[in-house]
Amino acid sequence: MEGITTHVLDVSRGRPAAGLHVRLEQRKAGDEWQLVGSGETNADGRVSNLLPSGTAVLPGQYRLTFETRQYFAASSTASLYPAVSIMIEAAAGQLHYHVPLLLSPFGYTTYRGS
Repeated sequence: MEGITTHVLDVSRGRPAAGLHVRLEQRKAGDEWQLVGSGETNADGRVSNLLPSGTAVLPGQYRLTFETRQYFAASSTASLYPAVSIMIEAAAGQLHYHVPLLLSPFGYTTYRGS
């Protein structure tokens, strides 16, 4: 498998976070970020590939931004974080990065998945 994928679990509800919008940006020269992909989590809380089909993961920095305000607002749930941004650094020769997010209204955690 190639690309950048994610899986969001809503630990406050004990289920996948479906319908959560995710943006993927890549850092360019200087401190400029370029949108390279986006998606919405499916019923299983997954976005299978944030990069367009056939696009390789290039070495460098990427930022995933999860639109948590809209997700929690849809269920009338107050939350502390309007968005969660996670920066990763892709190394040469690495074809796939899976970045899970464990989410609740007042906390989150992440790790490199497989």
